[in-house]
Amino acid sequence: MNNNKWYAQVGEQNDIVVSTRIRLARNLAQYPFPAYLTPSEQKQVNTVIINAFKEIDTEKNLRFIDMEKVDQTAAVSMAEKRITSPEFSLNRAGKSLIVTNDDSVSIMLGEEDHIRLQVMRAGLDLETTFSIASGIDDKLSEKLTFAFSEELGYLTQCPTNLGTAMRASVLLHLPAIRQRGMMNRLASTVSKLGLTIRGAYGEGSDTKGDFYQLSNQVTLGISEENAIQNLKSITLQIINQERAARRELMENERFEDNVWRAYGILTNARILNSSEFMSLVSLVMIGASQELFPIEKNLINKLLFETQPATLATIEQNARYAAERDRLRARIVRSTLKKCAE
Repeated sequence: MNNNKWYAQVGEQNDIVVSTRIRLARNLAQYPFPAYLTPSEQKQVNTVIINAFKEIDTEKNLRFIDMEKVDQTAAVSMAEKRITSPEFSLNRAGKSLIVTNDDSVSIMLGEEDHIRLQVMRAGLDLETTFSIASGIDDKLSEKLTFAFSEELGYLTQCPTNLGTAMRASVLLHLPAIRQRGMMNRLASTVSKLGLTIRGAYGEGSDTKGDFYQLSNQVTLGISEENAIQNLKSITLQIINQERAARRELMENERFEDNVWRAYGILTNARILNSSEFMSLVSLVMIGASQELFPIEKNLINKLLFETQPATLATIEQNARYAAERDRLRARIVRSTLKKCAE
């Protein structure tokens, strides 16, 4: 597995918070929104943006990818690793991607807006993540003219992003809160505070493995700094709730037995499908957070990102078939966990 990727790093509060993401939407003032561009016109816009990025990329840390030349499997793998949105990977006509070598910064050109700049970091690290995104945005604004209104802020294709055009989010692992039947109440509470909680990949996605994305919902009439502080404050409260709920669950002998059984299966299984893996690793992550197993938490994060179906299919050609993927996934998981125990 790749140790150079951002998700292989150790982050703060990583027993609960898998990752932090800041996403900024920007549009060029002199061009229509992407919905009104043909793929050919979108490519022209992309060229303008790419040239600007090449000028500011003094460290030569960026890769420039024409998404039309990326095959379906590799494109879906990008979405699995959160480099792109699922929609961007599925409809690649006229689209381009700019990404750093460690995948921590990715820029989608021609998604819902001309530019979707996102920065990812492991664990809870909203301030640093925003600082990186803001720094790139500042450099880019010296080369390009963004669509901006003194009254409305940054102009975006979707009105819900007007203003800061920023979505700050954290990816949370909340199995204990979910098992105690508290998710609906939590979702209702955070919505009153200007936040929303959804599946791991945003609106409409499922919650396999009890992973949830918590993000700001308000972008108009609030500063980026205030939005980030609000998200951080609520996240810390949720972390405390989840930890308390985990301690209660672990007092139940039957639940603790389920955690150990999950660990036993993952360290010995020869066939492991994606759904089963997500369910079992969720339990093992609880055990690891209670120090039942000798597992480095960042290694579990690597498994989460690198054993998804399309990503496995990019590792071995035979893994394009489900049965081979299940064997490969089991082998990678088994090897990783056993190394931790050595």
